[in-house]
Amino acid sequence: MPDARNRLTALDALRGLAALGVVLFHYLPYYDRLYNHSFSSPGFLDFGRYGVHLFFMLSGFVIFMTLERTRTSGQFALARAFRLLPALWAGIALTYLMVHWLGPEDRMVSFDAALMNLTLLHEYLGYPHVDGAYWSLVIEATFYVWIALLFYGLGDWRRIRPILWAWVLVSYAGVIWWKAIPDALDFLLKDLLFVRYAPLFISGMVIYRAYHDRRLPAVDIALLAVSIGHCLVAYKAPFNIFVLACYGIFALAVAGYLNVLSRPSLLWLGSISYTLYLVHQNIGYGLIDLTYQAGLPGQLGVALALAVAIALAAVLHYGIEKPALAYYRQWRANRPTPTARTVIAAEHPQE
Repeated sequence: MPDARNRLTALDALRGLAALGVVLFHYLPYYDRLYNHSFSSPGFLDFGRYGVHLFFMLSGFVIFMTLERTRTSGQFALARAFRLLPALWAGIALTYLMVHWLGPEDRMVSFDAALMNLTLLHEYLGYPHVDGAYWSLVIEATFYVWIALLFYGLGDWRRIRPILWAWVLVSYAGVIWWKAIPDALDFLLKDLLFVRYAPLFISGMVIYRAYHDRRLPAVDIALLAVSIGHCLVAYKAPFNIFVLACYGIFALAVAGYLNVLSRPSLLWLGSISYTLYLVHQNIGYGLIDLTYQAGLPGQLGVALALAVAIALAAVLHYGIEKPALAYYRQWRANRPTPTARTVIAAEHPQE
């Protein structure tokens, strides 16, 4: 295996590339379907929508790193809250105001809906997203709740593993019989268990186990294989093959074979990927509409939207996301050291 010292930085670069792919998908082929561009865009950009699936794999991988460094469920909840919510709240406020100023009109939501978006429970309560990209954040937050319950409730990976097996198998059944899911199970399977996406998170967790332990028992290898295979039945061709390729790229990055991606520009893009995801879609649509209304070429509108989205993402990253994380880390560092009994209890939850 190559020098592994910097191999995880390649994951940051992949996160940046995935975010850029999602943005270009929204600005070009997806905008064209919704509102019509004056020009055609390359067909391969349709694959950009599946950059979110790479985010889900990365989340599964990274979440176990976070869990193993966090002693209690309360600390985990705080860490996730400081990581996600300050930038999210700023992104919601910014998007709400700019969409009401620029449009598009069909992307405007009520003030009540914007307030509910602050909780990430809005979709479950029937409120629209302030930005269309927020659907995946609801899934992310739900995943954090489930994995925290499993990790802090069961602790031992050997106890967690059967539940993950069951979740993956239910996910297969859910996507195979998607249209036949009874109404009584619809919310549970499609929303709370998000059966179209759960194996992406689970495979990321198993890949983290391989990275951390430098080996995998046969039962985990089988779980990984079945989790990866889910994409072949969950998504239509050729997009399922693209997601399968994302798995390969992800595994190569973890193994240290894609350190060539660890370039300053890509790492910087990875650092702002979360805030870019938060503010790009609807604000970008408003800016593209504005250029069309001014009689300017659509390509210029896309370039303007991309530049503004990156600029806003950088402002939120450096002005809100990083300071919030720094504040939380400082607060943690200044807290009293736990008692010996607490430390011993926290250090032995796993095999």
